[in-house]
Amino acid sequence: MNISKNLYVPIILIAIVIAVVSNFGSIIAVIEPLTYTNFYITNSGALSIASFNQTFILENQWWRLVSPIFIHFSFAHLAFNCLWIYVLGEKIEKIDGKLTFITIILISSICSNSLQYFWSGSSLFGGLSGVIYGLLGFCMILEMESKYQRYELPPALYLFMIVWLGMGFIGILDLFGFGKVANYAHLGGLVSGMIFAMIYKYRIKIS
Repeated sequence: MNISKNLYVPIILIAIVIAVVSNFGSIIAVIEPLTYTNFYITNSGALSIASFNQTFILENQWWRLVSPIFIHFSFAHLAFNCLWIYVLGEKIEKIDGKLTFITIILISSICSNSLQYFWSGSSLFGGLSGVIYGLLGFCMILEMESKYQRYELPPALYLFMIVWLGMGFIGILDLFGFGKVANYAHLGGLVSGMIFAMIYKYRIKIS
């Protein structure tokens, strides 16, 4: 495995380093530069969160559209996401190329993070889950057009992805103790990955 040749490797390494250094998001000073909007600790100890306009328009901190994907709040959260970035990243880079892979990462990051922020009103979220949904949505659309198993992913995986998304929206995951799930990030990632695949498939010949 060569870091210079596999773009998914540095993504995984960055997520791991940030999780370790921030103690899985518990050290605010480490994750603050990565959250969707910036925030401040007031003299009284209260948390003051900046608005979208202040963060992006006035202060031009545009990297924050993507950077929340590197924040993880538990070992299980990190391990699960890194595993799927490895599996899907290897397949997409090999079949569709590095440029396609990194484009999906950027598009699904921006869409998933933005939808989560504008729907929830909070900037304290993170993880690669939205990106994973974007990658899976991309693979699913192209798999449907292919005459063979393009990515060699089991059809049950796509069904599970949709069911898991639905369970999150109706609150079943909360009942089973999975904690706060960024459902709109998942939805934003999935839809953006599917739309990109629909555009992408007209540029290639799928057999």
